[in-house]
Amino acid sequence: MLTRKQHELLCFIHDRLAETGVSPSFEEMKDALDLKSKSGVHRLISALEERSFIRRLPNRARALEVLRMPERAPNAKPAPQAAPSRPAMLKPAAQILPEAANDVIELPLHGRIAAGLPIEALEGQTSLSVPAALLGPGEHYALEVSGDSMVEAGILDGDFALIRRTDVARDGEIVVALIDDSEATLKYFRREGAMVRLDPANRAYDPMRYRPNQVRVQGRLAGLIRRY
Repeated sequence: MLTRKQHELLCFIHDRLAETGVSPSFEEMKDALDLKSKSGVHRLISALEERSFIRRLPNRARALEVLRMPERAPNAKPAPQAAPSRPAMLKPAAQILPEAANDVIELPLHGRIAAGLPIEALEGQTSLSVPAALLGPGEHYALEVSGDSMVEAGILDGDFALIRRTDVARDGEIVVALIDDSEATLKYFRREGAMVRLDPANRAYDPMRYRPNQVRVQGRLAGLIRRY
């Protein structure tokens, strides 16, 4: 089942392709759905792609293909239309509605990440449903935490770490670090002279030190989900 925003975007893309044969731009999709930024469009597109409603055509800009359409709910809103090419008018304050807080995004779940000694990074084929309100801008994925080396940072074995994709980090940030292109771990990132130091948040573990060419940042911790 799609969220309201996912359904609206899918219908908008489908109708635009039927009308013009060309996918709408991300700016047009942002305006049509009344989103604040294009990052929200990226998240919706990724969710629709994960659920096999659309696919991106390779080597073509703005190329989307609708693979299937869901059944329209009886009370579903009509597909949004692109804004007309005339000066925009501000809506009265009473008509400005906040985006639904219960929208859910499907994040790819890429196996388990070590919060102890590094373990081999596993690529999973499953997904994790995450409230959109937990995520900021950018592309995200999820990892299941294995180990107890980050317990003093409130990260426990079995938690799901929500990771924003990036290849850069500042000192003191909690990152997914890929070591020697084969093992991944969740640690505090710090620079120590000519070395990179990965610090645990558990006094029972020692910091790990590597040459910069041994460590690649794969993302920064953006949130955490715990199941009881």
